[in-house]
Amino acid sequence: MGILIVTGTGTEIGKTVVTAALAAAALARGRTVAVLKPAQTGLEPGEPGDAAEAARLAGPVTPVELARFPEPLAPATAARRAGMTPVRPDEVAVAAEKLAAEHDLVLVEGAGGLLVRFDEHGGTLADAARLLGAPVLVVAPAGLGTLNATALTTEALRARDVRPLGVVIGSWPAAPDLAARCNLADLPDMAGAPLLGAVPAGAGALPPERFRAEAVRWLAPELAGEWDATAFGAGFAAP
Repeated sequence: MGILIVTGTGTEIGKTVVTAALAAAALARGRTVAVLKPAQTGLEPGEPGDAAEAARLAGPVTPVELARFPEPLAPATAARRAGMTPVRPDEVAVAAEKLAAEHDLVLVEGAGGLLVRFDEHGGTLADAARLLGAPVLVVAPAGLGTLNATALTTEALRARDVRPLGVVIGSWPAAPDLAARCNLADLPDMAGAPLLGAVPAGAGALPPERFRAEAVRWLAPELAGEWDATAFGAGFAAP
């Protein structure tokens, strides 16, 4: 798996922290890693973006941004309002392939959900994944409402002949409610793809050294970790 696309069912659900955990787990296995953020929105030049945050948490990865737009909007909208050139799916694919020639793993982190538009022609992260022939990891929230959003995301991937690798819960609460506990069993069925990890809420605030040490415990072996879905689910079995 030289290139892995990381998307989400929405915004602010933990994509960057999951990306950092993926990078940390791969680094712990001795792999070289690049993190590619095609479109960073909501930040001015000089402010650290998502790729830089993933590198801060994970360690020595290569962080790359293709475009940055100042307003916190969908990339196509933010580019249009700023009078800037948008990033296009084919540019994302070319950049990812170049990084893959020099790294063992390239993590491509999207902006918002899967079908958020990159450009005025409706290009999306899903289009970049299709061009690359790369699998997509879906980051989802734990609680009520996540089943529908996750199913819609994986259906959209399959409709474009893109393989959903699995689902990772981006922010597992310290005291999960009934919906979150039930979703551990229901998410794989709804997604048609395995549950491959659960990152604890607040993980991004951990000191980097501790984050790197614990990341492998949050991710399944398919993602270079040690997390076991069956054992995790048994610890939170709903009555």
